[in-house]
Amino acid sequence: MSDATTYLVLLWGREEEWADADEATVAAAMAEHDRFTQALAAGGHEIVGGDALAPAATARVVRRGDDPDDLTVTDGPYAEAVEQLGGYYAVRTADLAGLTALVGIVVGTGTVEIRPVETYA
Repeated sequence: MSDATTYLVLLWGREEEWADADEATVAAAMAEHDRFTQALAAGGHEIVGGDALAPAATARVVRRGDDPDDLTVTDGPYAEAVEQLGGYYAVRTADLAGLTALVGIVVGTGTVEIRPVETYA
């Protein structure tokens, strides 16, 4: 995969749907993720990282004010939004179109964002 790029596959969704999910719904979602990872491997894509994220309410946000030494730390999500970032995969591939086709396996009722990772020397 000499021409491969690493992409973050960002999984956005409604946290309340996941929090209220019954055991069967959780099992079905996990089966979708298993199918996704198997399909990635079969398609020649390499998963180089990924995980589920705790709810947005557990986030800590750090902002810099006008003064470079002025940092404000707040708890909770950066912004109120209908969908929150719930997890991610880091996938190395030379086939963005193939990766894009496969994310339909895990999109569920949310949104999947695919973004290349920038590398700075």
